[in-house]
Amino acid sequence: MRRVILRWLPKAAYGIVHEATRHLLRRPVVGISAVARTRDGRWLLIRRGDTGTWGLPGGTLEWGETLRTALDRELDEEAGVTSLELVRVLGAWSKPSRDPRFHAVTIGVECIVEAPTKAPKNPLEIREARLFRDDELPETLAFDMHDLLAVVRQGGTQTVLE
Repeated sequence: MRRVILRWLPKAAYGIVHEATRHLLRRPVVGISAVARTRDGRWLLIRRGDTGTWGLPGGTLEWGETLRTALDRELDEEAGVTSLELVRVLGAWSKPSRDPRFHAVTIGVECIVEAPTKAPKNPLEIREARLFRDDELPETLAFDMHDLLAVVRQGGTQTVLE
């Protein structure tokens, strides 16, 4: 029965219902963020449509999805990246104030990616994906993601649990 109802729900309305459900259930959601760079050392960032700020690509897991599947999906949807090599899991960030929309538990991963080959799938959500040299990186990143990036930039070897 549920599938029949959702099939008739417009995609945009489904997104609103999905976000409202998260707030109603008052439970943390699990997400994944990629601290991704190319083999020549450039960092992959996405510019968000809601705030206009730069951030790390990533998002929340969908029902029945593994972290790896979510990572592949999010990099494809947000940044047009279709080839990646997972380097390591950096840790988990769970500070409730990181994201004003909901309480997210974010798993940070380091990965090596090929340059984006296509535009973001939803330009209302993600305006663009771009590669940055170290000296071009923005001072701040959306949703306090700078600390995930710092773990990799500073050569941290410990797994973070915040």
